[in-house]
Amino acid sequence: MDRLTAMRVFCEVATSGSFSATADKLDMSRPMVTRYVNELETWLNARLLQRTTRSVTLTDAGEQCLRRSQQMLALMENIEEETRSDDGKLRGQLRLTCSTSFAFAHLSRVTSKFLALHPDLTIDLHVGDGVLNLVEARIDLAIRVSSEPDPLLIARLLAPCDSALVATPAYLRTAGLPAHPQDLSTHRCLTHANYGRDIWRFETAQESVQVNVSSHFRSNDATILLQAALAGAGIALLPTYLLGEHRINGNLKIILPQWKAPPMNIYALFTSRRHLSPAVRALLDFLVAEFASQPW
Repeated sequence: MDRLTAMRVFCEVATSGSFSATADKLDMSRPMVTRYVNELETWLNARLLQRTTRSVTLTDAGEQCLRRSQQMLALMENIEEETRSDDGKLRGQLRLTCSTSFAFAHLSRVTSKFLALHPDLTIDLHVGDGVLNLVEARIDLAIRVSSEPDPLLIARLLAPCDSALVATPAYLRTAGLPAHPQDLSTHRCLTHANYGRDIWRFETAQESVQVNVSSHFRSNDATILLQAALAGAGIALLPTYLLGEHRINGNLKIILPQWKAPPMNIYALFTSRRHLSPAVRALLDFLVAEFASQPW
C-alpha cells in the first residue's frame, strides 16, 4: 500500500468533509478514494472517520492521524524540494507492469529508447497477464490491453489493438482455407486462456457471428500462441502488434481479413493524475507519441 498517498487522500477528505469532493480535486474515482481511506484504517487498526449520508467527521483517532499525516506530508515535500535536481534531469525508478506479449513485442524496445534519453532513470518492468493491485505493488504505470479498463483507475489511450486470424501456409494447404468464420469449428484452433477461450466473435458491417471453436492448444500468453501458430499447430487469433515481420515475410497468412474481432485498446493505467511524478508524466507522453504512429 502507498501509505503516503493514502495519507494525502485522508487529509483531503478530512479537510473537505467529502469523498466526492476529494475524488474531484485529486482526479481519482470515488471508489479509489474510499479504498485508500479503508486501507489506511486497516493499517492503523482504527476508525478514522465517522460517515453518515450527510457528513464526514473525524474520530479521536482520526484527529491524531490528521496531525501526524500533515507533518509527514510536509516533511516529504521538504525532502522532495531538497533533493530535486536543478539541471532538469529525470531521476529515480519507474515501476511498470505489462502483458508478456506486448512487453516482448514493443514495450521493452520503447522503454529502452526512453532510458537512452534519460540515463539517470531506472525502470523495473513486471510482466504477466495477472491483474496487480497497483497501490499494493507500488506500480507507477500498468500497460494493459482491454475493451473496458478498470473504472477505479485513470486510463490514457496509447493505441488501438486489432486482432487477426492467422495460420501458416503449410497448415492451410493441408486443412483448407476457411471461407466463413463458422468454418473455424472444423479446424485446429489455438486459444487464449483469458481472452475468448473457446468462443470467438467476429463481425462485418452487415453481420456478426459467434463461433464455438475446437481448442487443440491453449495458453495464457499470446507469444506462446504465436510460436505454436508458426510451428503449424493450427489457427490462432492474435493481436496484430505481434505479427509484424511474420506477416510481411509470409510465415503467417491472414485468414478472413474482412471479419473483425471485437475492438480492444492499449491503455496506460495509473491511480491518480495529481500525484504523477515528472518521470511518469514524461514516460506517458513518450509512449503516446511512440505508439500513435504504429501501423498495427
